[in-house]
Amino acid sequence: MKHYLKTLEESTRNCWERPSLCDFGGEKYNYARVATLVEQMHLAFGSIGIKKGEKIAICARNSARWAIAFWSSNTYEAVTVPILADFTPASITNITDHSDSVLLFTDADIWKNLEPAKLPKLKAAVCVKDFSLLYSADDDIAREYNSKEELFDSKYPEGLRPGDIHYPTGNMDDVAIINYTSGTTSDPKGVMLTYKAISDIDAFSNRRFPNTPDDTMVSMLPLAHMYGLAIEFIHPNVDGVSVTFLGKTPTPSTLLKAMAEVKPYMVVTVPLVMEKIYKKSLKPAMEKGVMKVLLSIPGVNNLIYKKIRDKLVTSFGGRVQSFIMGGAALNPEVERCFKKIKLPYTVGYGMTEACPLLCYEDWRAFVPGSCGKPVHDVRIDSSDPVNVPGEIQARGDNITVGYYKNPEANEASVTEDGWFRTGDLGVMDKEGNVFIRGRIKNMFLSASGQNIYPEEIEAVAMYIDGVAECLAVERDGKIVLLVYPDADFYRALAPEDKAAWPEKLRAAANRLLPSYSQLYKVELRTEPFEKTPKMSIRRFLYK
Repeated sequence: MKHYLKTLEESTRNCWERPSLCDFGGEKYNYARVATLVEQMHLAFGSIGIKKGEKIAICARNSARWAIAFWSSNTYEAVTVPILADFTPASITNITDHSDSVLLFTDADIWKNLEPAKLPKLKAAVCVKDFSLLYSADDDIAREYNSKEELFDSKYPEGLRPGDIHYPTGNMDDVAIINYTSGTTSDPKGVMLTYKAISDIDAFSNRRFPNTPDDTMVSMLPLAHMYGLAIEFIHPNVDGVSVTFLGKTPTPSTLLKAMAEVKPYMVVTVPLVMEKIYKKSLKPAMEKGVMKVLLSIPGVNNLIYKKIRDKLVTSFGGRVQSFIMGGAALNPEVERCFKKIKLPYTVGYGMTEACPLLCYEDWRAFVPGSCGKPVHDVRIDSSDPVNVPGEIQARGDNITVGYYKNPEANEASVTEDGWFRTGDLGVMDKEGNVFIRGRIKNMFLSASGQNIYPEEIEAVAMYIDGVAECLAVERDGKIVLLVYPDADFYRALAPEDKAAWPEKLRAAANRLLPSYSQLYKVELRTEPFEKTPKMSIRRFLYK
């Protein structure tokens, strides 16, 4: 297995003047500039006494400088701790302190809400925007950190050159990242991932969706989440791909503008984004009178499906080879549409603990409803894995070596024979395709003893007109659906229709649901549900 930092070293040398990291509409850095800033930061780390294996946290909005901060820490062999910028100040403080981080890269507006007194291990806080010092534990640290450019000029009087680039590779079993899970069902845990785990996923990615220095990439997912970090940033950038960051969550118009300008070779996203495109654009167009008639005519419909696909791919820049979705299942109605138009999409399955991939399949062989085939070893803990759902368990070089300072979680996460327990329920067909049924903690039993998976109820409800988000919960043995309505739909209803809509929604859903999972009640919410970085609803907050 080739170390990803060896690949980065080679790409940096070979792509010296080529673009590496860019902010959409902002700064652009070639590989030479990135390498120079990384080396300056290495000198700063050394001068303030940061040692290999110590922790460096990054809590900031996505940007090219975020990525440079990561490469600085990662190639120095510090343990990098990415923290979601949208976390509360209390959560950021707790994670920074729990991880034993000695340095924090962050945004100025985030730092002003933190209290240094609650971070006693912290030597310094650095502004991601310009790498200026926001805080130092003492004057000596400030002086040493601020001398990094002088140290660099002294060491490299003629500037950094390609031959000066040497990144460490004898560290496969060392921890590279502690990534705190977003907590859909509980408080965050620090997932420890090794250089080997990252190298393993990079090697798999090169086999299944390879790239070249001529390719470009748009990064829209949070870099503090392993899905965005590994697949949108690390994998492409080590291979010489220029990565453009959108920063904050983009509006649809900003996203499509960026796609049109950058022309990415693949789009990595979550099902929610593609489902919104389907509901807002594809479905209304395909259900118009003339279009609906034409789509019912054999032969003619294939020509129209091709035009729809080509138009969609063009809206994403025209060079997309595949749309990779993860984080949740894709709604069956949307899947049927994507299959009809032959969109090059696939839905993978992963989690932070797998760095992040557990299952994947190329779009040409992808089976609708599945999440692909195992990346490494996956088994279903069931007497009949094909028909009876059981816990999905995994093992491989990409799997976490444990949770940081959490022996209880470590013990609970591994079976007696050494398989990692995902906490997800699923089945696997004879061809090796995995189908997720839901989370073990989410499942509840009907009065008749039937297993009920709230995710399946939600998938049905989501495609009833007017439902923007929903969550099925159990109350006193009955199923209640919490619904956040589509703003435009709900605003257009007359007052009497608004009052009657929850019951109409309940009746419509029950006509589509089996008898054992009928809804007892629908409750409307006035605010969207709180979500994790991968846009999953944080279920434990709602009962």
